[in-house]
Amino acid sequence: MAIKTVGVMSALLARVLRRLIDWRAIYIDPTLDTMHPRFSGRYVYVCWHESLLMPILLRGDRRMLALASHHRDGEIIAQAMDRLGWSVARGSSARGATGALLKLLRNDDRHPNLTPDGPRGPRHEFSAGAIFLASKLGLPIVCVGYGYDRPRRLDSWDKFAIPRLFSRGRAVFGPALYVPANLDRDTLDRYRAFFGRHLCWLTEEAERWAVSGEKRDAEMRMFVGRPSPEMVAYNGGPGYQWPEELAREWAALPGATEAVNRGTSNQAAA
Repeated sequence: MAIKTVGVMSALLARVLRRLIDWRAIYIDPTLDTMHPRFSGRYVYVCWHESLLMPILLRGDRRMLALASHHRDGEIIAQAMDRLGWSVARGSSARGATGALLKLLRNDDRHPNLTPDGPRGPRHEFSAGAIFLASKLGLPIVCVGYGYDRPRRLDSWDKFAIPRLFSRGRAVFGPALYVPANLDRDTLDRYRAFFGRHLCWLTEEAERWAVSGEKRDAEMRMFVGRPSPEMVAYNGGPGYQWPEELAREWAALPGATEAVNRGTSNQAAA
């Protein structure tokens, strides 16, 4: 009962917090955001564990499927996410992992959301789970970097970030990237290393943007449960470009291909 109460209170506090932060995003393809009016398809979304609060607050949707551990903290998170609109599968590296993975692998219309360095770290080390899952499902991976303006950080393994009231929260959405089926161990490790560097770059970009407060080309506000006017008016074209180093590294991976989303071709990694 105490855990359930904490979960309920956490959800209530989250609803207050998400109204008191300036949330904005930039995209290579804005239609990869589930709130976009032309969103379609199915994806595997990933972000670092420390940044989990922003998507929890802003993108609660029964189509979004998260994995929460069986530990006490996982139960609290699951209770809160459920009340914020998420679908939650329970499991961890120690217990229930197989059952949770099977739920994630089901052929339904939900989008797996994973933290590749969770639930226990090491911090910013991209595990192979998200790549394995995307490969088995035949779904592209969308990495999202989140950043806050000088957040408070917990004394935890991931330095979990909590934005200050009336500050800035920023997101940088990467392109949808397919990985081949039936990866061998060496190729899987190469993809794992690439996605780790990719997600670090997106997160660093989001953090720099949040701290600077500068206006970015093609930035869009992020609302809860509805698209922003900038999203509705979007008529194509990327909002930023990949660094050349990342684009070359992606192009050199065995079998790497890039998703083409609803008529919008992501050209950054071409």
